[in-house]
Amino acid sequence: MTYIIQFNFEVIPRLEEWPTFGGEGEYNNMEFMKKSDIFKEDFNIPNEYISSRLQSLFTKSSKKWYYKMRQDHVKYSWPWWKEQVISKWKNYSWRFKMEKYFEESIFNNERDRPMSWFLKHKDRLTALHPDISEKMINKEILRKCSDNIEDAIKRSCIEHCFAEDYTNAMKDITTRTKIERNWF
Repeated sequence: MTYIIQFNFEVIPRLEEWPTFGGEGEYNNMEFMKKSDIFKEDFNIPNEYISSRLQSLFTKSSKKWYYKMRQDHVKYSWPWWKEQVISKWKNYSWRFKMEKYFEESIFNNERDRPMSWFLKHKDRLTALHPDISEKMINKEILRKCSDNIEDAIKRSCIEHCFAEDYTNAMKDITTRTKIERNWF
């Protein structure tokens, strides 16, 4: 028995609602693929339909790359294109750059906003290690804070907190206490 999956074009998000990918930025290649996969799953969109939209979803340097690839590879599905994006943009130099950005960024209470700093590092770690646990993400990010801030956050959060709990604690500690402030 063969099942035919119904596909309703009217419920698919409009083109403006889809993520775009320009081939630039730290980890927007992973974000682009993740959001496209969510649309595919939520709206039951066939792979071929996503592939047909790539011309409009790729921008800047990735669009030039797409046109060149499309000349040689005409009718390929979305999973194939995802693999090509990964091999092109998630390569050794990209990984090296992400690791370097992560290692060099130390939280500075005077310069950084806790929420955006924490979430940026969470995105970097998730892009580098897609299977990393929430607990490990929090542990890695906390070690990028000064010892005083790290200890204060650990004391205010239980071991299995979510990122939101850590960012809230970090924000409270850095705004309500004198930890790591320069007063002169």
